[in-house]
Amino acid sequence: MNLASQKIRTTIVPDSSPQPASITARVSRPQLLLGLIGAGIQLSRTPAMHEAEGAAQGFNTLYRLIDLDQLRLGPDALPELLTAAERMGFSGLNITYPCKQEVIPHLHELSDEARELGAVNTVVLREGRRIGHNTDASGFAESFRRQLPGVPLGRAVQLGAGGAGAAVAHAALRLGAGQLHLFD
Repeated sequence: MNLASQKIRTTIVPDSSPQPASITARVSRPQLLLGLIGAGIQLSRTPAMHEAEGAAQGFNTLYRLIDLDQLRLGPDALPELLTAAERMGFSGLNITYPCKQEVIPHLHELSDEARELGAVNTVVLREGRRIGHNTDASGFAESFRRQLPGVPLGRAVQLGAGGAGAAVAHAALRLGAGQLHLFD
């Protein structure tokens, strides 16, 4: 086992001794192990959101943070981290800064949107394959349609073009923005 695998294992292996109240839930619901790879993510609310949604969908979901800063690793450790996650039975990983582009060479397949945007924020681990997706644009577009129906899009201004900014700009154009002015 290499250094990155040792670090990830000690950081994210779930406690194998569940509290008595949770034993029934663990036995009666399918297990789902997920995680987030990125730097400086200790304050992320993602684990609570995914675990709550998993429970609502009937899964016993365990969501773990794989913080490169905490592990003292860089994006160059992605191949080892992905392999370790596969070996530990992860079903998928969310990917954030600084790994959205760096993860691409380590994947077997990309969705059309991930290919178009040149960035991945979700990796599905299935049957020995790593499939990269980007849900930033579709997530923004869906929220925009639901929360701001009928808003005219002739001219739009976007503040910020880093991180998910490219995906938001992509979505704005697909939603019909005639002119998009970016300020970064």
